[in-house]
Amino acid sequence: MQDYSILFVIPFFFLLMGIEMLWARRKKIKLYRFTDTITNLNMGIGNQVFNLFIKGGILYAFVQISQHWAPFHQPKTWWSFVLCLLLFDFLFYWAHRWGHEINFFWGAHVVHHQSEEYNLSVALRQSWIHNLLAGFIFLPIPFLGFDPVIFGAAAGIDTVYQFWIHTKAVKKMPKWAEWLLNTPSHHRVHHGVNPKYIDKNHGGVFIIWDRLFGTFQAEEEEPTYGITTPLKSWNPVWANLHYYVEMWQKARKMTRFSDRLRVIFARPGWLPEELGGFQAVPEVDPGQSKYETFPGKRQRRYVLAQFVLLLAGMMLFVFHFKGISLFYQVVFFLGIISSMLICGAILEKKKWVIYVEYLRLALVAVALNTFYYFWYIDWLGVMLAASIPAAVFFSLWFTRAWWNRLAPAA
Repeated sequence: MQDYSILFVIPFFFLLMGIEMLWARRKKIKLYRFTDTITNLNMGIGNQVFNLFIKGGILYAFVQISQHWAPFHQPKTWWSFVLCLLLFDFLFYWAHRWGHEINFFWGAHVVHHQSEEYNLSVALRQSWIHNLLAGFIFLPIPFLGFDPVIFGAAAGIDTVYQFWIHTKAVKKMPKWAEWLLNTPSHHRVHHGVNPKYIDKNHGGVFIIWDRLFGTFQAEEEEPTYGITTPLKSWNPVWANLHYYVEMWQKARKMTRFSDRLRVIFARPGWLPEELGGFQAVPEVDPGQSKYETFPGKRQRRYVLAQFVLLLAGMMLFVFHFKGISLFYQVVFFLGIISSMLICGAILEKKKWVIYVEYLRLALVAVALNTFYYFWYIDWLGVMLAASIPAAVFFSLWFTRAWWNRLAPAA
């Protein structure tokens, strides 16, 4: 069964982001930057379209284990749900912790930490492959016989809870909440690159796991956000791949095969003695500026329009995913990913985008019309009447925005 829950929570996410923006404006705080926010949201869209191909297999495996391999089955009661939520959050703690302490997993999870801002849009900046790599960690849940529906509800609540803690608007919660739950204060620490904040506060809903296993750190001074070596790119594909490329480059410099294997499972920062040994987390440079590219007003408007279309396209893709052929699943998947690449390239003012964007607009129109020809022939005329003028309109808009690419940011 297709999971449509994301379609219902997206408006809730945007409503809260809008409230946070109003709060920041009232406090005269620079909380959101256009380039960073659009990239965060595009990364979230990419996460959802990847999950369409990944989650089905994971959920199928969980159902099979729960129904056929579990030695006993948990009853469908409220206390079973509470127990499942606690177990899920406990396993999430270890999945999250290993995502920081093992290179192989950090290469995926690093995506969530790349933003140099801290706001609700950062919560949506998620890896495209982390669920695939870390899904096995949650296998004890179906083995213990929890019903898949209860497991899904526990996972959903744990995930949605973590959205609201990505904010500066809430300084501190009541003492009992700060002791028991993961709060904005605790999670700001988690996103900090200050040496004392690195690899701390891994809990999802509950902070008690960090207190029990020695990874808790209270918030003291305001953290500096991001990763120790800034990404300096708005390219979503590179954001998901860069750490693995860096691992490969380091491994090629190692003379011993054992070291090349070790780097996969070593802690981030580990290097053999021949390359200088372990690289400690550097102190924060107070003079270091955040990465920015200052696109012009017309470029920002064009990218914003493309994002709105991307969001609508992703929601339609989720809704119709199970009902279309694998060929068009792949076609529309590639269309969404290429559109995000174009947005990043425009924000970075890449010269090659002038050639690729016209091609993308044409291919999107072709893909939509061939899809309607084979699947919804009665609506083909409507799609032709809408898509061709839209492609021409966006081509003209892009041309005007591109030739004003050096316009100063407003």
